[in-house]
Amino acid sequence: MNTETEIRVKGMQALTGALGLVDAERFMAANSRDRFNYTEWRRLGLPDMAVQDLAAAANLIGPQLPGQAGKL
Repeated sequence: MNTETEIRVKGMQALTGALGLVDAERFMAANSRDRFNYTEWRRLGLPDMAVQDLAAAANLIGPQLPGQAGKL
């Protein structure tokens, strides 16, 4: 089990790895500025799919996004 500090560090590493430093900061600022409820968003904001199916769909769409070619 990770400590809260370890979770925060790993979370920031994941964000910066996926979004880059500037967009990760923008994401954090948007979440602190808005009354964003991640749990509610996760429950209602994603399709009702198994994680494996959602990941497969994302893997199909990802390379089509601008700037993502060859990043898999």
